[in-house]
Amino acid sequence: MAAKQRKYTAQFKAKVVLAVIRGEKSPADACRTYKIHNSVLTRWKREFLERAHQAFESGEQMSQEERRIAELERKVGQLTMQLEIAKRHPSY
Repeated sequence: MAAKQRKYTAQFKAKVVLAVIRGEKSPADACRTYKIHNSVLTRWKREFLERAHQAFESGEQMSQEERRIAELERKVGQLTMQLEIAKRHPSY
């Protein structure tokens, strides 16, 4: 029978990886303390380091999708306002 896969929060993963990177715990000690397999810790550390640059990206660097969503949300707001005005003043 297969063991049930555990889910860990992003905060927990960051806590464990930072403890290892800072030298507060050795990888083996962290694995024992938090009851995780070494391969899991290795994967978390790799993912953490690969995405570290994102912490320094500014909010101005929106992805194309985010810009499109923001544009559509503005358009919905404008159309909603126009509809409300048209309901109140049917002669327009």
